[in-house]
Amino acid sequence: MFLSLLNRKEKLKFLDLAIYMIDIDGEPNAVEKRLLQLMLAELGSIAGEYSFEKTLTVDETIEFFTCTNQVVKNIVFLNLVKITMTDDLYNTSEHLFLEAIQDKFFIDMDKRRELMSIIYAERDLRERARRAIEA
Repeated sequence: MFLSLLNRKEKLKFLDLAIYMIDIDGEPNAVEKRLLQLMLAELGSIAGEYSFEKTLTVDETIEFFTCTNQVVKNIVFLNLVKITMTDDLYNTSEHLFLEAIQDKFFIDMDKRRELMSIIYAERDLRERARRAIEA
């Protein structure tokens, strides 16, 4: 969501964080792989140059984003939240990782709730559409 607004380097660094988030709870499942493919499609032309390997240190990647503007940080955080909420499984490691990023990105609790509500609303809309189509 809004990943196309990132510049080339931000897109590549976001993919590093996305891969880390997906792998944090073990092997990616089919839903997580599908979401990653959708995100790659949104990112456009850089998809062909990405190696799909986690960087050696995720801290350097997080640090890269601390120097970006708040809009970029919010887009990255929003999409990481989306990743954690795709498989309906709560994972403590994912939660702790998001909290660490939230702190580093200076995202307060109100903004976090706002971003999370966007993801919930998107999921609800997709579910309502699915039900309407199948009825």
